[in-house]
Formats: sequence, C-alpha cells, structure tokens
Amino acid sequence: MGLDMFAYVTPKAPVASVDFKREETDEQLHYWRKHSDLHGWMEELYNKKEGEADSFNCVPVVLNKEDLKRLESDIKSGSLPPTTGFFFGESNGTELNDDLLFINKARQAIAAGNTVYYSSWW
Repeated sequence: MGLDMFAYVTPKAPVASVDFKREETDEQLHYWRKHSDLHGWMEELYNKKEGEADSFNCVPVVLNKEDLKRLESDIKSGSLPPTTGFFFGESNGTELNDDLLFINKARQAIAAGNTVYYSSWW
C-alpha cells in the first residue's frame, strides 16, 4: 500500500482539465512510486485548475506545455513543495533524472497532438 502515481496520454481532449473520467484506452506514459513532493506539486496544480475533490486521490489533472515548463523549473531548482501523507513515503532528490525523463516524454506526446494528465492512487 502506498502512493502510486501515473501519467497518462490520450488522443482525445478531456471535457475539462480536472475531474474527468479516465478512459480504458488511455495509455500509461509514466509511473512513480511514493514521490510525495511531486504529488504535492500536482495537488497544487489541481487546486489552481479548480478541482473539486475533497481528497486529491484518484482524480486527474491535465498537464499542458506551460505546466510542464513550470514543473521542469521547479524540479531543477529543488522547489517541489515538501509533502507528507500516511502512505506517501518521502521524496529524496534521487528522482530528478526520472522526473526530467517524464517531462521529455510528456512534451513529445503533446507535440504529437495528445493530451497528458496525472492521476494517483493511495
């Protein structure tokens, strides 16, 4: 049990940038395990995009080009928000290369006309 984090890619644009239903045909683009600070960053993005869930769990948030640019900057500067939770584990800085790999894959998917979104389960 713990924080499982996913990025998905879909050729169809969701009806909203948050709180939409994941389609079975959406493909997993990336996976993280217990990277709590990245999850905290995604939760802040979800709230900025006016997500309505009481708990940031099993709810999606779309990542656009501008979001990825800000995420990359925050990752490189060590500015992901320190985040804790009972099942979250700890981010320790070793995630940097994997996070940048995700950003590269997400940018490629968006350039190909797809939509990229994040979701988690804990």
